[in-house]
Amino acid sequence: MAMRARQSQRRRQTLSRESIIEAAVELLDAAGESGLTVRALTERLATGSGAIYWHVGTRGELLDAATDTVIAAALATDPAQAPDTPQDEIRVVALGLFDAIAEHQWLATQLAIQLTRTPWEPVTLGIFESIGRQIRALGVPRGNWFTATSALVQYILGATIQNAQIGPNAPLVAPDVDRAEFLDAASIAWQELDPDKYPFMRAIADQMRQHNDREQFLAGIDLVLTGITNLHPPTGQAHIAE
Repeated sequence: MAMRARQSQRRRQTLSRESIIEAAVELLDAAGESGLTVRALTERLATGSGAIYWHVGTRGELLDAATDTVIAAALATDPAQAPDTPQDEIRVVALGLFDAIAEHQWLATQLAIQLTRTPWEPVTLGIFESIGRQIRALGVPRGNWFTATSALVQYILGATIQNAQIGPNAPLVAPDVDRAEFLDAASIAWQELDPDKYPFMRAIADQMRQHNDREQFLAGIDLVLTGITNLHPPTGQAHIAE
């Protein structure tokens, strides 16, 4: 009896908000949002449900916290390896989000929910701040900061979320489907389209088969950045004090 009491006390001492969130992320990665239950979490952490609620609150709050934690890690950059230009910094942030969503399939849905329902929460703020600072550093006129930043954020998240839905672990693709085989089948289907009705789709069929998701993603970033800098040349407002 005394031994069980000491073990229970040690568990309470080692349990923390961080360890709960870490376990929640592991459950989400393994089984998706449906796999994150209080019962599964208490079993993994060898604790009671009261301790979970004490540290993180409700299941919804735990989902938010897990999302915040993963996105914060994706946005973090090493000061010793800071990119040379605002464009490079934007690419680093974009790839961080791309890789995070590809690794954590559940993140796509949670990001969409937080961005649309609670744009004042840390996830949205962190993403917009990371991109927006670089838009300002590019010298884009202040009146265009919101539009330019929104365009980049919408492209980054739209492309990463779409990629997550068709990736190797995505819920919309059968688990035994090989990516190369899938693209090959799609390419063949495009090549067999009616040439009068779909001349463009037939022309790009081979490019679609051979494309690299990350390279295509970065090419899109460059297209958006080129449009922003051409439409909004620097005006010297980049370092205006707030």
